[in-house]
Amino acid sequence: MNKKTSNQKTDFLLGVGLDILHRESMEWLDTIYFWKDETKFFADLLQKKEVRELEYGKMLSYLDKIHENLFDYLADDIISHEKLLARLEKGEKGLADADYRDRHKELKKCMDIFTSDFRELKKMVFGYVKRL
Repeated sequence: MNKKTSNQKTDFLLGVGLDILHRESMEWLDTIYFWKDETKFFADLLQKKEVRELEYGKMLSYLDKIHENLFDYLADDIISHEKLLARLEKGEKGLADADYRDRHKELKKCMDIFTSDFRELKKMVFGYVKRL
């Protein structure tokens, strides 16, 4: 059921003006920057001596670092996407509105997956720290 709703939302968004898609991209960047701040908090939390000495804590710290690096890659992809929009708005030859929309749809899928994965990481970190 969720998949159908998600697809309808994506289809709707891809039919709207480029300004709305641009705004959504900017929201994604804000979300990623917030996640990066959260991962710094997790890193500080997981660096505490009693957490660091436990194997599960080491694994969570490693996952936290992976997410932080992946955020950088995803942010870079979104920034490149926005540069494509700028080129499109300037009327650069060889670019079409569909190019931007197709890439936006791909990035939306990535953000949805990342959002779900990051929520799971947060649950693991908080659950682990609560048990200490």
